[in-house]
Amino acid sequence: MKSLFNILKWVAAGLIVLVIAAVIYLKFGLPNIDAPQDLSVEITPERLQRGEYLANNVNLCMDCHSKRNFSVYTGPPTPGTEGVGGDVFNEDMGFPGTFYSRNITPHSLKDWTDGELYRAITSGIDKNNEVIFPVMPWQYYNKMATEDVYSIIAYVRSLDPIASENKESKTNFPVSLIKNTFPSEPHPMELPDKSDRVAYGAYLTNAAGCVECHSQKDAQGTNIPGTEFGGGMAFKLPGVGTVYSANISPDSETGLKHTEESFIATFKAYADSSYVPHEVQPGQMQTMMPWMMYAGMTEEDLGAIYAFLQTVTPIKNEVSVKFEPAEITMK
Repeated sequence: MKSLFNILKWVAAGLIVLVIAAVIYLKFGLPNIDAPQDLSVEITPERLQRGEYLANNVNLCMDCHSKRNFSVYTGPPTPGTEGVGGDVFNEDMGFPGTFYSRNITPHSLKDWTDGELYRAITSGIDKNNEVIFPVMPWQYYNKMATEDVYSIIAYVRSLDPIASENKESKTNFPVSLIKNTFPSEPHPMELPDKSDRVAYGAYLTNAAGCVECHSQKDAQGTNIPGTEFGGGMAFKLPGVGTVYSANISPDSETGLKHTEESFIATFKAYADSSYVPHEVQPGQMQTMMPWMMYAGMTEEDLGAIYAFLQTVTPIKNEVSVKFEPAEITMK
């Protein structure tokens, strides 16, 4: 009996050592990503134009790194806050921690090299070798054409510097350890020719991160396999309500029912000069979908996205409730 007790004691001790070793490795051995490149991105008119388009209308860098005004429909960025950051994503919204978008104007990025910016955008690691929780969808930017990433870098370098301090994000345990396993080296693809509408649409859909919101998530914030583009993800907007993403898969009963023309027109309605987002009253529907920003995409690009969405796996998922208003407390 004593011999069995000693064996169990050594087994327990061994397990403790393994757990400690695993924690040390996760905390200090990862992320195992190459150091930033020695990179200098030339700022050209072509890159500025392309970068402005991507950052505002496709990748939507300015969506999270500006102050969205959720007092009006679609929550458009507040003019004059482009790049200042500070928006919060926390437990109330379903995230495993509290995350703040950082200031990406030259005021904050003046000490960052272009290589550090490239690594942050494509691998999710900041200049201090800390992992950026994938509220920022670097796992999609990871696949973008290198020249497109260079264009985004050129554009953010051109923003007006706005003074503001970056608040420190905090990831809850155990995701605070697990997140160090997330980053991967960039594996950029070539920008497909626009004549191949499905391939080009797939590229744009990835860059826009459509699958990120139109899928369902597990506790770690990872897309649940088999739910891609099927919608139903809940977005909790404190004081406003809960918004559910639409099924944009080509399922004939529960998915995207638009024709290509109506799909494009739905977006472009928000780009019409006569459109002014209305003020959202308590109990009224709000949306996380940044319609006014995506509306700036060209009709050609929107059409390519539609063409690609017609090829994804149909998911039968009836998202019957689009918006649940928050309870209104009477004072």
